[in-house]
Amino acid sequence: MADFFLFINEILWGSILIYLLVGAGLWFTWRCGFVQFRYLTHLRSLLLANKNADSSGLSSFQALCTSLAARVGSGNLSGVALALTLGGPGAIFWMWVVAMLGMATSFAECTLAQLYKTRDSEGNYRGGPAWYMERGLGMRWMGVMFSIFLMIAFGLIFNAVQANSIANAVNHAFGIPKTWIGMALVVITAGTIWGGMRGTARVAQWLVPFMALIWVLMSLVVMAMNIERLPEVVSLVFKSAFGWQEAASGAIGFTISQAITTGFQRGMFSNEAGMGSSPNAAAAAAPWPPHPASQGLVQMFGVLIDTMIICTATAGIILFSGILDTADPSMNGITLVQQALSSMVGSWGTGFIAFIVMLFAFTSIVANYAYAENNLFFLQQKSPFATVLFRCLALVMVMFGTLSPLPLVWQMADVAMAFMAVTNLTAILLLSPIARDLSADYLRQLKLGEIPVFDPNRFPEIKSQLAPGIWDNPKPPETKR
Repeated sequence: MADFFLFINEILWGSILIYLLVGAGLWFTWRCGFVQFRYLTHLRSLLLANKNADSSGLSSFQALCTSLAARVGSGNLSGVALALTLGGPGAIFWMWVVAMLGMATSFAECTLAQLYKTRDSEGNYRGGPAWYMERGLGMRWMGVMFSIFLMIAFGLIFNAVQANSIANAVNHAFGIPKTWIGMALVVITAGTIWGGMRGTARVAQWLVPFMALIWVLMSLVVMAMNIERLPEVVSLVFKSAFGWQEAASGAIGFTISQAITTGFQRGMFSNEAGMGSSPNAAAAAAPWPPHPASQGLVQMFGVLIDTMIICTATAGIILFSGILDTADPSMNGITLVQQALSSMVGSWGTGFIAFIVMLFAFTSIVANYAYAENNLFFLQQKSPFATVLFRCLALVMVMFGTLSPLPLVWQMADVAMAFMAVTNLTAILLLSPIARDLSADYLRQLKLGEIPVFDPNRFPEIKSQLAPGIWDNPKPPETKR
């Protein structure tokens, strides 16, 4: 069975999805006017100038932290280490490239999610790929299919994988039995997910900035301790990326194809652009300015933070430590990161990595579950029994993950995520004219010095597709920017 799923994954992730995701990134970069380069200085005003009093949704900062909680997991450590061991230092450069392209894809999918959002019976905003498939394309069957894929991958299997990462790291560092770790993790997770998307957002807005900050600071300390290696490391990354230097200190040989393929794969797994996950958080926001594109811009920067900052911090620790020069095949994944840090700061580095893994993986568990429950709502609307049952099943998978080896589960999750990505990319490519028009409308109002406001009357071809009461009363801008 494991061989069968491995074969399917090699087909999907080894060729089809790489071309599809990179192609979508190039397409939306062009269609949306190179949006990821034109708005790089705009994030601060979007996050801090949140003057909207709409209590139906999360703040832009909460929505960003929620999506980052899901994006930033143990893969930002072990995934980067795997990229370096399989593709060489040049893989990091290609992770940066795929992140820059993925920013445009993330902008498109999150803008569409914000446009087609609805309200639930409690007045909270809900939305995501399933909603724009149903409302924008008129294909509820596609939304149902996407929701099932996401619930399997994010709600159940990936949470078991993240729990397994926590259990292994904590057990290795502190010797705590995995059963105790699992029981504690189930209790903490239950207390968070019972608060729904809002409960997850409240946790994420505090934990995500904290964990990102301490990890980046640690990487800066490591780099400062070995600052003399800076020119060598930068040169190695770029030379390896283009095949100009195929070995790290002559010890390990890498080809340019290995660097590109591995960098693209690990980058796409990490930032999730085009997967259809972050739109679930984007749709729950009440953005300011009150325009769908503003939330698309906020979530677009989540890709930048995930890959260009956090993944780069991990790569910096490994490369500046020089541990790749040993070419020890037994070092891979989280073990490589632990050994790299411990070689420079001492044995306490292993415990520090365990702490970071615990934070990264826990926030991924609760955010992944929030996405899954959102899609359960799409299927069942408001069914208390289905919600409680799914929460209990998710907690069972968390406990299962702490106690079990998960090679087959990983393969199953990758297949579900691949089908999810194909479904979502098909939808947003079909809806790309709308994403382009919304981007142009936002930029037009910015150029006029106005606070961008979405007026559905300017888009009669899509007005009938929107949920009643969401965008019906656009307010004219009160002040000039």
